[in-house]
Amino acid sequence: MKALFLALLVLSGTAQAAQLEMQLNGGQRSWSSSELLGHPLARDIQIDEDVSYKQPMRYRAVPMSALLDGVNAGDHLQAVALDGFAAELPAATLLAREGAKAWLAIEDPQHPWPPLAKGKPSAGPFYLVWTDPAASQIGPEQWPFQVARIRQLAAVEQRFPALLPAADASAEVRTGFALYQKNCMACHRLNGAGDSEFGPDLNIPHNPTEYFTGDFLRQYIRNPQSLRRWSQGRMPGFTQQVLSEQELTELIAYLAHMADIRDQRSESQ
Repeated sequence: MKALFLALLVLSGTAQAAQLEMQLNGGQRSWSSSELLGHPLARDIQIDEDVSYKQPMRYRAVPMSALLDGVNAGDHLQAVALDGFAAELPAATLLAREGAKAWLAIEDPQHPWPPLAKGKPSAGPFYLVWTDPAASQIGPEQWPFQVARIRQLAAVEQRFPALLPAADASAEVRTGFALYQKNCMACHRLNGAGDSEFGPDLNIPHNPTEYFTGDFLRQYIRNPQSLRRWSQGRMPGFTQQVLSEQELTELIAYLAHMADIRDQRSESQ
């Protein structure tokens, strides 16, 4: 019985261990929870409006800039979560010394965070959080939780040309493309392009602008549960504070444009 207890104890400790993979500048290293909790720049921070917990939270956290040695403001990073969520993050935002400040919150295995909801895990083991997020217009998709890997990649336009609007696309569509990268790409692919494995493709086989008529697409983006009440639904609503009416119009213009391009390419084949 004593041997069984010791074996279970070892397994429990192994289950609690967490490693964060960092792939930067062609190299790779791992940070354990204990290493990060003991980092010389780690400190306790207060998040007044936590995106995931919907309440004030306190975390032990390290400034993201302290973990990005050799990364330049013009570089591009991606934070990949355990569930396939893949947040695209301009390095300039993570390295900024003014405005919003990015932190990597670390869950202490001895003092775990609360579950995100009943029957759900916590936001740990690693969670990208922001102080003063409004100062830099940080959106909810830029708060990835359960982060497993942070990697340096080429810009979205270079990695996924299938996402690009036509060369003669309007300024509205081009702005919509930037909004798509910020607000949609962490969960969705489009034309099969993207790294996320979280939500459905937004153009294959059909584009939401094709099957949401009238103002229903706008309503769905604002409050998904108002159109499809489903306990397992995971898409968040995008308020006007996150996505203004003009920005929502621009995003929908990009989606409609991509549907047109898909049809044009199909007809030419």
